Amino acid sequence: MSNENENEKAKLEKKNKEAESKKKNEKAKLEKKSEEAMSEEELDAKYSKYIKYIAIAIVVLILITVIGILNINRNKNVNQDDGITKIVTSFYPMYVIAENLVDGASNVELTNMTDVNVGCLHDYTLKTEDIKKVENADIFISNGLGMESFIGKLIEANQDMDVIDSSVSIENPISHENETNPHIWTSIDNYLEQVQTVAIELKRLDPENEDIYEANRRAYIAKLNRLKNEFNNQLEDLKDERAICLNEAFEYMAKDIGLQLTSIQTDHEESTMSAETLRNIIDIANSQDIKIIIIDKNDNRANAETIANETDAEIYVLNSGLTGNLDKDAYINAMKENIEILKSAN
Repeated sequence: MSNENENEKAKLEKKNKEAESKKKNEKAKLEKKSEEAMSEEELDAKYSKYIKYIAIAIVVLILITVIGILNINRNKNVNQDDGITKIVTSFYPMYVIAENLVDGASNVELTNMTDVNVGCLHDYTLKTEDIKKVENADIFISNGLGMESFIGKLIEANQDMDVIDSSVSIENPISHENETNPHIWTSIDNYLEQVQTVAIELKRLDPENEDIYEANRRAYIAKLNRLKNEFNNQLEDLKDERAICLNEAFEYMAKDIGLQLTSIQTDHEESTMSAETLRNIIDIANSQDIKIIIIDKNDNRANAETIANETDAEIYVLNSGLTGNLDKDAYINAMKENIEILKSAN
């Protein structure tokens, strides 16, 4: 009986141990599942945080890209909003051409980059105000042939503006030692070509005012053709006469007249002319019986007077059209002034 009780007791203890072991295993499993669940929640939280950061980064990148595009196109679109076509000319002769062509055109703003009394742009240094005028321009009108040596800086300041080079149709420009003389407008024939070129380009670039540009072109060309006929008729007796030109701006005009020209390169600074150069010019004038010395109204007369005093030549002070008032007929009036002055040289 005692053995049976002990066996029963052993069995009961065994069952209790098994039950306790099972309970511990189940508890361990529950704890493990709980830990795994916690780990997944932490992982989800981390992923959510990373995704949030990535989303913010993408939004910022998009904003930066959009702002960059807007800045790139700022100059291009700035004038489209106000509907105004802004035209800037490089210097006075180009302004006079544009002034005649844009007269009456709607929503057009015309500005001259330099002061109208600046004169020739040889060695001209751009000013801050010049750049500002060009920064928002839609169209820039240049003389070309190297007159605007700074054109690259202007294009850099406003890469979206259209540049009209008025010299593209000029044939056989005058050159000395591989340097082209850019003063083409003093020839009426050349000036006519410049007007035609600018008009064609304005019609292409601003079609809204095409009819106005065309009407103005015809009217101005008609005036210039009458001027050309007067020029040729009044000055035909000067053909083959010999002359000394102390300002290269008049080489084209002299060519139109048919003058046999001795041109002196002074770089627009007559003070740089040496005594030896002056002596050579005087010798040429005397040996070739030259009677005409041509200078510009803005030139220093000192060298011309020295030559005139040592020869039988006379000084003729002409108007190159480099400076003047804002009258639309300024070029025509300047050329008529030259005709009257040169007529006395017959």
